[in-house]
Amino acid sequence: MRTDVFIKDSVGHLMTQAFITLHESFTVDQAITHVRKYVRDKENIHYLYITMHDNTLTGVLSLRELLAAHGGAELRDIMKTELYTLPAHLDQEIAAEHFQDTDLVSMPVINQKEQLLGVVHVEDMLDVIEEEVTEDFQKMAPVSALEEGIKDASVFTLYRKRIGWLVILVFMNVFSGAGIAHFEDVIESNIALVFFLPLLVDSGGNAGSQSATLMIRAMATGDVTVRDWVKMFTKEISVAIALGGTMALAVATVGLFRGGPEIALVVALTMVLIVIVGSLIGMSLPFIFKKFNLDPATASAPLITSIADIVGVLIYFSIAAWLLTL
Repeated sequence: MRTDVFIKDSVGHLMTQAFITLHESFTVDQAITHVRKYVRDKENIHYLYITMHDNTLTGVLSLRELLAAHGGAELRDIMKTELYTLPAHLDQEIAAEHFQDTDLVSMPVINQKEQLLGVVHVEDMLDVIEEEVTEDFQKMAPVSALEEGIKDASVFTLYRKRIGWLVILVFMNVFSGAGIAHFEDVIESNIALVFFLPLLVDSGGNAGSQSATLMIRAMATGDVTVRDWVKMFTKEISVAIALGGTMALAVATVGLFRGGPEIALVVALTMVLIVIVGSLIGMSLPFIFKKFNLDPATASAPLITSIADIVGVLIYFSIAAWLLTL
């Protein structure tokens, strides 16, 4: 079976034909003779795959189990029938997760008729994991995935991979400026508010980035799925309230000296709300991306920070306008 007929990132493209099959009617002695005949040109033979005449996979044996069995026993009586298999069309990233879950060193690849097509080894999966982790880090930058190493990439390639997201984020940040412009009167009458603006909006972005990073990693390891959104949302609210409250105490102390009790109250309330909103945005975006079959890593830190900045500006000056004009 040619591997080049499969999609590049599929298991079928990754598999090898370096494996040995045995018919389930073989005795142990016949199987050992067969293995001796064909093993010399094979590498990484950890398991022996038991098939029927039409190459349908029915069982598996390790070399140790074969050598330890009675010579006259038939393979169908000693083989393991609980099989861990990989469909040929499966994405290699999902296959890597299966290897992590099973701790196997090799897994058979089958077609829709459960016929054996090839084998994927754990060494190949280590390369896949490294590629996927690198791609996720690039997306979190955010940078479009590089097909080559950064040392070998041209200046134009690096420019092309980075400029798209940067332009998008520039236009997103325009909304922050529009929010500030909308509250010019409030700012003019309470100039001390400007001092706390970077501090507050950055806190929301930082909290959101933390939440997103934790959630993206949890999704990557399979610890969290889309169905866990409600549970994680509830937990994140509790954590965000505690974080926001602690940070509010610190910033209120500074606000008291810089602008008096009213400014201290404004920045304290803003800090609590911004941290809560930023954390929930950071926690929720990976779920939203996953729901629409997009890579959660695309919910990158700069994207979350930009969204949190816009929301933070609106929250800050809305609270200031409300409290300082009472």
